[in-house]
Amino acid sequence: MHKAYLILENGTIFEGKSFGAEGVAIGEIVFTTAMTGYLETLTDPSYYGQIVVQTFPLIGNYGVIPSDFESSRPHVKAYIVRDWCQEPSNFRCEGDLDTFLKKEGIVGLYGIDTRALTKIVREYGVMNGKIITEGAGSGFGLSELKNYTVKDAVKNTTCKEESVEAPVNIKRRVVLYDLGAKANITRELVNRGCEVTIVPADTKAERVFELSPDGIMLSNGPGDPAENTELIEQIKILQEKKIPTFGICLGHQLLALSQGAQTHKLKYGHRGANQPCENVETGRVYITSQNHGYAVTNDSLPEGAKLWFVNANDGTCEGIKYEDIPAFSVQFHPEACAGPLDTGFLFDEFVELMDKTKA
Repeated sequence: MHKAYLILENGTIFEGKSFGAEGVAIGEIVFTTAMTGYLETLTDPSYYGQIVVQTFPLIGNYGVIPSDFESSRPHVKAYIVRDWCQEPSNFRCEGDLDTFLKKEGIVGLYGIDTRALTKIVREYGVMNGKIITEGAGSGFGLSELKNYTVKDAVKNTTCKEESVEAPVNIKRRVVLYDLGAKANITRELVNRGCEVTIVPADTKAERVFELSPDGIMLSNGPGDPAENTELIEQIKILQEKKIPTFGICLGHQLLALSQGAQTHKLKYGHRGANQPCENVETGRVYITSQNHGYAVTNDSLPEGAKLWFVNANDGTCEGIKYEDIPAFSVQFHPEACAGPLDTGFLFDEFVELMDKTKA
């Protein structure tokens, strides 16, 4: 294996070894604390434009399993692990991580102190970085590194055209705005008898009205939520018709923005499958799967919006209920693939909301 280097925008340099594709990659350095689900992480569109660091030391031990992917391809800019398994063992395995990253053109770095790197990000906040494989040239200059930003994230991860997935027995119809959606959101809805029409992020409200859905799902996705001004305006129009709406992650943020709330960037975000969230109505704590770098600002919630869940670690907004529209949203991932299944009941609540509104 060739040597490879990680250079942070603060000047810190880590020397490691290359795996996956070789070359130069620049992105926003983020870390995830998940112990499993590396395939879902690699193929989660919410990681668009980012270099992902796995805090769990050994990655790749169960190989590559395409049926576990959350989208058709990886969306990370590069991938950093302490060690990767060269001989995976799993009855569902269809390949190894190194070969997969090479095929998809994803630059990988291993053999560095990922604990030390994570501590830097936790102390100083999310920062840009670049990985250079030995012999690949100098790549981006330090000034260009500091100026890097993730742009047009939703535009580059949403689907290009409408599609439909449906169960044998259709009980209700849902329009799913694909903002960089994880595939398991659709699976959870289909499993509950919903025909799901998946639409691109630039779909106008008028088209949604033509489809006459029983409910609207706003998916997860990447990037700064406030960047999506036209989409926010369309969501605002949709809410005027009082169609039951469920927002997850980016969808949660965009729904809040459409109702007059504000968002802000977190110091280093919440990424992993072990994030504790408290239901402020009951005091019950749930362990959740999360992947986000922005949050809805608690004290910006408009009249008619009620704080529902908060992060038990830092108190940030993790869920909102709306009193004047049939809508609710959560910052975490109730579809939890991979991750805990504690909050899967929220899909049932969405179904109940749709059925109640229809009646």
